[in-house]
Amino acid sequence: MGIVYKKLSENELSRIIKMRIDQLTEEYTSEGKTVPQDVNLEASLMDFYKRNLAAGTYVSWLAFDGDKIVGTSGMSFAEKPPYFTCRSGKLGILSSMYTDPNYRRLGIATELLDRVVTEAKEYGCGTIYITASDMGVKLYESYGFKHNGNFMQYNF
Repeated sequence: MGIVYKKLSENELSRIIKMRIDQLTEEYTSEGKTVPQDVNLEASLMDFYKRNLAAGTYVSWLAFDGDKIVGTSGMSFAEKPPYFTCRSGKLGILSSMYTDPNYRRLGIATELLDRVVTEAKEYGCGTIYITASDMGVKLYESYGFKHNGNFMQYNF
C-alpha cells in the first residue's frame, strides 16, 4: 500500500502524543542523556495540540501506511515585530519531524516538510526556525535551510 498524507485532526492526538514522546526519547538518549522518569508530557502535549489546533497556530501533516502513522511533522506560528529578513514578522517554528525507523530514506520526511513549509508560506511567515537533531540536519540543508550561529536558548 502507498503512503497517504493527511492533516492532523483530534482523532489522532493520542497516537501522535505517543510518537512525539518516542521521538523526544530517541533524540534525548542519542545525545547520551537519560530521560527523566519524573516527567510526564502526555497531558501537556494534549493541551498544546488541542489549544493550538483550535486557534490555527499549529498545523501538522501525517504520513500513513494503511492505518499506521509512519511520519509526522509540525509547524507552530508566532509573530514578532518585523525585521529586515522577515518583513511580515510572522514566524514558523518547525517541530515534530519524525519518521518511523522502518520507513526512513523513502522521501516521507521531505514530503512532510514540504507540506508544512507550504502551510507556513500560506500563513504569511517570512522565516521558519528549527532546532535540528543531528539526524535531521542533512534533510533541512538539502531543502535550503541555513545555519544561524546566533541562535541561543534560555531555559526556566
